Amino acid sequence: MNKRKVPKCAIVGIGELAPVRYTNGATTLGMIAEAVRMAVVDAGLDKDSVDGLLVGPQVGETPQHVPATVAEYLGLQPRMANVVDLGGASGAGMLWRAGAAIEAGMCETVVCVLANTHEKNQITPRSPNRNPIREFDVPFGASGANTSYALLKKRHMEEYGSTQEQFALIAHWARRNAQLNPNAIFYGKPVSVEDVLTSPFVVDPMHLYEIVMPVAGGAAFVVTSADRVVSGGSRPVYLLGAGEKVTHRAVSQAPFLTSAPLKYAIAAALDQAGVCVQDMDLLSLYDCYTSVVATTLENAGLCPPGQFGAWMKEHTFGHDGDWPLNTHGGQLGFGQPDLAGGMSHIVEAVRQLRNQAHPRQIPNAQLALVTGNGATLSEATALILGVES
Repeated sequence: MNKRKVPKCAIVGIGELAPVRYTNGATTLGMIAEAVRMAVVDAGLDKDSVDGLLVGPQVGETPQHVPATVAEYLGLQPRMANVVDLGGASGAGMLWRAGAAIEAGMCETVVCVLANTHEKNQITPRSPNRNPIREFDVPFGASGANTSYALLKKRHMEEYGSTQEQFALIAHWARRNAQLNPNAIFYGKPVSVEDVLTSPFVVDPMHLYEIVMPVAGGAAFVVTSADRVVSGGSRPVYLLGAGEKVTHRAVSQAPFLTSAPLKYAIAAALDQAGVCVQDMDLLSLYDCYTSVVATTLENAGLCPPGQFGAWMKEHTFGHDGDWPLNTHGGQLGFGQPDLAGGMSHIVEAVRQLRNQAHPRQIPNAQLALVTGNGATLSEATALILGVES
């Protein structure tokens, strides 16, 4: 007889809405909120105890950023949030993923929720849209990333006195590093700080060269357990630490702009890995806009809040510099193939740690900080990658 395994997690609360043939004016977000409320009450917990969120892909009020939208609506700031898209198996798939996330130390209490409306026919008036971004942002013109990230930059300039030249220096280094990456979209096209400042405004105060260029592309990586690493193959790069945090979806709902969820994510990843940011050989930081890099440098603890510009003037950021930053050019120099743009930061970190990044190879690279960012500094992930010395 097989020995029963020690359980890794438990279901402690449930909530279920009574099924109805048709809904009339209900919203998916509203139904999700009620189901979650019932489950949390049944568990004898308060809302703030929930630090993980798993949802399905079908939330009528939003086509993307689903976990962030649901978390924002529920008033949660989870340390792990994700979509499970397995059709009728989604509910079951959520349970083991929640257990895996808890066992990995990413979170402690996960709420898993699925809900949907069912209107009688197309003639019935459409259900109201309870997505805050549609109510508080879009009507006032903040309907895209350019506007939202320009607001972030403007707030940083107003709060700390940071300058256009300081932000332009980030774009300059991205393009400069791209000159050693033949695959970069801006290979052969460096820009000076002055070039950045004279490029046209897209949304004041954001210049054209401070914004990623959308391109086509893709990337992939394979993960296996440490005990299955095969000798003689490519040098394994290990995940040493990870951190994640979701605080909002719409920029109007951000609890703060100049201090982002990346601050928590980076600190958690460093703590899990048992290292500090000063140990890093590579900073592979998500860089859809210059304002994101500026905030990330400060959130990582490399410099005090508002001081990224002064800090950057004191350092160099190429592969042979004292703080190698986005040595592949970052997305600002490499290009952003949609969601695969963030993958480029992981791929570059692996190349550097494998010593396969010639001619931009960092000497004896051992540790890398990789960050990911979604929406407007809303969904943050940080990774510490390393190799055996």
